Amino acid sequence: MHAGPDYSSLIASLRGSFASGRTRQLAWRDAQLAGLRRMLVEQEPVLIDALRRDLKESAFEAYLTDIGSVVAEIDRVRSHLPRWLKPQRVPTPWLVRPGTSRVIREPLGLALILGTWNYPIQLALSPLVPCLAAGNCAVLKPSEVAPHCSAALARFIPRYLDSECVAVVEGGVPETTALLEQRFDKIFYTGGSRVARIVMAAAARHLTPVTLELGGKSPCIVDTDANLAVAARRIAHGRFLNAGQTCLAPDYVLVHRDREEELLAALTGTIRDFYGEDPRDSEDFARIINQQHHDRLTGLLDSGTPVVGGDHDRSRLYIAPTVLRDVSPDSPVMQEEIFGPILPVLAVDGIEEAIDFVNRRDKPLVLYVFSESRETVVQVVDRTSAGGMCVNETLFHFVVPGLPFGGVGESGMGKYHGKWGFDVFTNPKAVLERGTRLDPDLRTRLDPDLRYPPYGARDRKIMRLGVAGLKESIRSRFRR
Repeated sequence: MHAGPDYSSLIASLRGSFASGRTRQLAWRDAQLAGLRRMLVEQEPVLIDALRRDLKESAFEAYLTDIGSVVAEIDRVRSHLPRWLKPQRVPTPWLVRPGTSRVIREPLGLALILGTWNYPIQLALSPLVPCLAAGNCAVLKPSEVAPHCSAALARFIPRYLDSECVAVVEGGVPETTALLEQRFDKIFYTGGSRVARIVMAAAARHLTPVTLELGGKSPCIVDTDANLAVAARRIAHGRFLNAGQTCLAPDYVLVHRDREEELLAALTGTIRDFYGEDPRDSEDFARIINQQHHDRLTGLLDSGTPVVGGDHDRSRLYIAPTVLRDVSPDSPVMQEEIFGPILPVLAVDGIEEAIDFVNRRDKPLVLYVFSESRETVVQVVDRTSAGGMCVNETLFHFVVPGLPFGGVGESGMGKYHGKWGFDVFTNPKAVLERGTRLDPDLRTRLDPDLRYPPYGARDRKIMRLGVAGLKESIRSRFRR
């Protein structure tokens, strides 16, 4: 029997706040979003310091990835929210005219948001933005693996948001387990597939809808006609940002055999351009989150031959940006998401082999392809499946407001960002509205048997004609 914290009183209180109706008002939603934005702006130095303590991120990367991106998302959502809240009119068929049909986006109720540690501010607050915009109450559980960021969120969110509608719960596995025993109306989880299965099993007990933002091994295909100078820079940036601790990072490269040596040389030069001769001295290269992850990653370094990097320092949680060659598809580094500054490069004989390699594995969160050939790009887009895709780029589809972000299969379920996120946290409620003045009965020219029993042979014949036949029958009756 679980002996962890009891959150039943907290959940009851939040449900009471939602039942009051206050969160449904546009003014409340906008005030929460404005408060969240104000928190990010006013507490930026404290949040950046927390990110530095947890991940050794540079101030530039910390603002770009964890703070600025959320501020931009808040601004977009606030500008569009009044339009998103307007009922959507849909055509009403002849069968139920006169009448009107519309879709109303209503809040789901109480949401649980489970954040993760690699971008601990952004990946906690990015789902909270559409959650609040949709008019929900929320319990936010930051990751205990990034303790300074978790403490900062727990400290500041009650100051800037409605504390009767939004709660922050800190802690580790016991606290998360206890929360999952409660009934929520939505669970949004960001993390790995192992814990995702636990979350889904817990949600199934209450039939709670779940969005899972996971990861996986996102491949990067480099074809024979790719611009390698550009490809090397964009791949290296995508792989080594935040020391590779990015769910979107290119996890491995499939390069045409004729260009392998050239790509490896370009990657080596790019890493030196980015981080200097010794990346441990670079202020722009982050560190591994803890010793457990450091040990896991160093165990993967023997999966190939280092072209550049390979050195590490456990006491400083440092692993150099590393490119591996001579990597077997069956090696340890190819069996799990790397989530660190290691990039395996595998040679293939052509685009067919690359596509087949990708399709024989779990569907990734993202697929990257570098090619100057439109035919090659079309082949990859049409014949592979992934949560998202970038052509001649890495990571940056994440910042396009109109694009849905999320995985497929093992890399996740559900999409968010922009309107997609608003939809995730709302129920599209169908509403048909009709008057009572026109209703078939014995005193009207409409045959009562067309809707109400008893039904005769003639009525069955009309109904077999379908809606078109019914429509014409009604028209003919009014013409008499």
